[in-house]
Amino acid sequence: MLSTTSHNARICRGCWDQMHMPIPIRGPLAVPFQAFGITRSKMNPNICTICERAFTFVKKQRHISATASILFADIRGYTLLSERLDPIVLSEIVSTFQDECAKAIWEHDGIVNKQMGDGLMAIFNFPIKNERHAAAAIRAAIEVQRRCGQALEKLAARGIDTAAEALGVGVGVHTGQVEIGEFSTFRSDFTAIGGAVNLTARLESQAAAGEILVSAEAAAQAPELVTGAVMRDLSLKGINQPVPAHVLTVH
Repeated sequence: MLSTTSHNARICRGCWDQMHMPIPIRGPLAVPFQAFGITRSKMNPNICTICERAFTFVKKQRHISATASILFADIRGYTLLSERLDPIVLSEIVSTFQDECAKAIWEHDGIVNKQMGDGLMAIFNFPIKNERHAAAAIRAAIEVQRRCGQALEKLAARGIDTAAEALGVGVGVHTGQVEIGEFSTFRSDFTAIGGAVNLTARLESQAAAGEILVSAEAAAQAPELVTGAVMRDLSLKGINQPVPAHVLTVH
């Protein structure tokens, strides 16, 4: 059997984990599949485009319930920066952010499910299964901050005053029950919806540049990664009670 565990898997890890289908995505065996439009997914290079269309055509259902960890990341200071930078330079910054975040997420077996200009959403534990998905999401968040911090240093070296604009990245991580599947009749790409996704987005919106806000639910699954973290009670839209979060910063 071809390996399904390396970061350059020879077969689609999503198809293997979800359906035990050995779909080649690298090497000569992948060529016939590519001729039929089955290629590596842009969501993660270790899954294939079958994963993006599996619900209606393979699972014979539009969506499923699953436990997953969700990560949202967004550029802080972007609006102010966009008002004074050349659009070409601005697009370079956004591309660098998206690329560095994707590498960090893929390194921990997540998928970049949505890219929204200066922000993104990632899912962990689907379609690649990972019993330690909360830890994977938190580690990916730490790597996002490390990579983006290095990118900011390069921007500063080019004369872009990132400190004046408070430029940086805010990240939110939460674990919970979600609905994953196809929710549009016009597009076949899958996504995740539900209260857990909404809460993650609201956590991220409260994260300052350089911060990772980890929910109590995610932290409980990976306590070793939040040891010594500062606790913060957050007032989040649509939630009556304060929401506690662990605040991580990467130096």
